Amino acid sequence: MKKILYILVILLAVIQFIPANLPDVSTDNPNDLIVNNSDIPEDVKLSLKTSCYDCHSNETHYPWYSYVAPVSFLVSRDTKVGREELNFSNWTEYSKSDLAGILDGISEEVSEGEMPMKIFTIIHQDASLSDQEKEIIVDWADVFLEKLFD
Repeated sequence: MKKILYILVILLAVIQFIPANLPDVSTDNPNDLIVNNSDIPEDVKLSLKTSCYDCHSNETHYPWYSYVAPVSFLVSRDTKVGREELNFSNWTEYSKSDLAGILDGISEEVSEGEMPMKIFTIIHQDASLSDQEKEIIVDWADVFLEKLFD
């Protein structure tokens, strides 16, 4: 049993030297949703920043454990996938049809409780959305979608 424990400790130490390649962070995002839409209500901005931006923008805040393997690999993968699905920092680069799909997806994922992901809110409890916050985001996404084609 001691040998197994030693091997695990050695493996854990060794994998610390394998880079996780965390996606870059940038606070200069001129194409960002919030930067380019002054009519977004403050409560929506706050909810998006608190519950969505870590995975769905270039403004990710990496906590200390994001640099410790094997968690770093999971954080890296989740952030890359999140940004591929939706990146609020690249909002103005999306076509109207892409935005329609994104807004519909936001509405659906939030209303069904799929976003933010449960594994994220376990660690980041402030990112959990109350029923009222979910409703506010869903209503905003639905109204924004309607305005796209006015």
